[in-house]
Amino acid sequence: MTAPQSQGEAGAGVGVTGGRYGEDLFEPELPGEADRIDAAALVYDPVTFRRLRALGAGPGMRCLEVGAGTGTVARWLVEEADVDEVVALDRDTSALAHLEGPRLRALAADLTDEGLRPGGFDLIHARFVLMHLPTRRRLISRLAGWLNPGGRLVLGDAVDVPNVLDDSSAYRRTMDAMWRALRETIGTDISSVPAYPHFLREEGLREVAAELYCPPLVAGGPAARFWSQTWSRMRPELERAGRDHADALDEALAYLAAPELAELGPGMAMAWGTRR
Repeated sequence: MTAPQSQGEAGAGVGVTGGRYGEDLFEPELPGEADRIDAAALVYDPVTFRRLRALGAGPGMRCLEVGAGTGTVARWLVEEADVDEVVALDRDTSALAHLEGPRLRALAADLTDEGLRPGGFDLIHARFVLMHLPTRRRLISRLAGWLNPGGRLVLGDAVDVPNVLDDSSAYRRTMDAMWRALRETIGTDISSVPAYPHFLREEGLREVAAELYCPPLVAGGPAARFWSQTWSRMRPELERAGRDHADALDEALAYLAAPELAELGPGMAMAWGTRR
């Protein structure tokens, strides 16, 4: 990890191993990883689609989907929004091969590669990507620089809204341990996400706004399934060095599947702006 570059990266190099999402954690080739990602898509795709539609996603646009994953947003842009072209960027594009066509191109590339020159876009969308990268503030500048005049940049990343009256339940201990483990393993940092509107304004974008969506966390629902799969996949990291013991993790997993589940789970903050 690099030294701090701005408020958005302050402290990002402290106490982390320099690992990477998809290499040191959440490797895409592991069994069940695509299902875990698709569970998150079920939760957040409707909100994302509604926002992109409201911002004018439609015919005539060239779009960049950053961290395309299994391609649900890229496919929607082509099939439902009917944009002219989508470049679906990801370091691993194996899940996108079946979606490629005349208007959808998978680009296997690293967003942090300084030599990356994908061209100009009318819409750029990045969801749950920047939070995992150490130079996130500088990357926002790069993304804003790839916008065509009048183009829109839409950023979505995680936020947690913990219950301040609960610091000892198995659920809270496991969620807190997860954020610590993510930061120390691959550098995930959600602390600057609420500042995204300010960052977009600093880049000279206009019509800047933001919204927060916390999906219902109900037993058997896709949000609970996503967190259950995430915690199960991270069990070694959660248990290492006494972050949490196995009994607490098992209790938290059981709670996610129980009728008694009653939590305001983590959500997604989306911020957007338009290039002059």
